[in-house]
Amino acid sequence: MASDDELPGFVREALARGLPRQQIEQALVQAGWGRDQIRSALAAYAELDFPIPVPRPKPYVSAKEAFLYLTLFSTLYVSAYNLGRLVFSFIERLLPDPALSGHYFDYTSQAMRWSVSSLVIAFPVFLYLSWLMGRAIRLEPTKRASRVRKWLTYLTLFIAASILVGDLITLLYNFLGGELGPRFLLKVLTVGLIAGTVFFYYLWDLRSDEVEGET
Repeated sequence: MASDDELPGFVREALARGLPRQQIEQALVQAGWGRDQIRSALAAYAELDFPIPVPRPKPYVSAKEAFLYLTLFSTLYVSAYNLGRLVFSFIERLLPDPALSGHYFDYTSQAMRWSVSSLVIAFPVFLYLSWLMGRAIRLEPTKRASRVRKWLTYLTLFIAASILVGDLITLLYNFLGGELGPRFLLKVLTVGLIAGTVFFYYLWDLRSDEVEGET
């Protein structure tokens, strides 16, 4: 039997013999298996009063699902980037740099128009798709285990975490150099708030999945 099939096969055999799930988990932990692997293997079978283990339906990836999640996360990235760019433009307007010429303000006007246009189109699409996919998960909870959803969620967490780390490094670098002007601090705060909001929301979403999987 291949190593990837050993754990599911053992769990199925143990459940078929009527052993309690807690006892199976304890035995596997003592054998060196990870708790996440064990819980995933146990969760593959429904807790029903039936003579043999009843498998739960496995999630599959459809082209439609991949399209919807790719569009959802793409519009999230577009919205987050342009929100930050728009706030940056306001900061440049409110606290202008005397060293910059008037042509720079023409550039910020164009940047603001582009950011507003992007947000007006992308953000409603993101909200609609978030609602649509959330409703689909409520109607069919097994869709929480979608591989496309999990991969894109972890990718988003990686991007947001990288931006947060870079933001803090930039803050510390300028602090050590004595260059903490109000314009700079407002921009650092903007990046931190946007990236932090995205990071903690999707981290909470993943933890909700774990709680749902355990119930």
